[in-house]
Amino acid sequence: MMTDKIRVDKWLWAARFFKTRTLATDEVNKGRIQINGSEVKPSRDIRPGDLLSIRREGFIQTVCVLALSQTRGPASTAQLLYSETPESLKAKSIWVEQRRFMREPSASIENGRPTKRNRRDLDATNNKGWNDRWSASID
Repeated sequence: MMTDKIRVDKWLWAARFFKTRTLATDEVNKGRIQINGSEVKPSRDIRPGDLLSIRREGFIQTVCVLALSQTRGPASTAQLLYSETPESLKAKSIWVEQRRFMREPSASIENGRPTKRNRRDLDATNNKGWNDRWSASID
């Protein structure tokens, strides 16, 4: 169903930028979504031609609203609702390239997550003598 205006959180959900409307609303409330350069509330209406800036993990994605939809459809339909600016596409490609060379966070963990047996041993070591130190008896 096409209309002339729609809430920004509903459009972000329909355009598949966010998996749920609640996530879209949260991102708008956090100030990560701007319309035409100004921060907005989730109830703000958008129209075709508006410029949205969506702050993502490491870059700002800028899209121009081409069409409106109140229903969430397939990805191929959602891509027809907006067009990404050339500057945004370039920033995205640079970010993807830089991310390829970032160090994997889990690589710094030598042995990985402790097993159940390791955890029990660790708890036994940490609690050794616990009763001796924290005894409430008058002995």
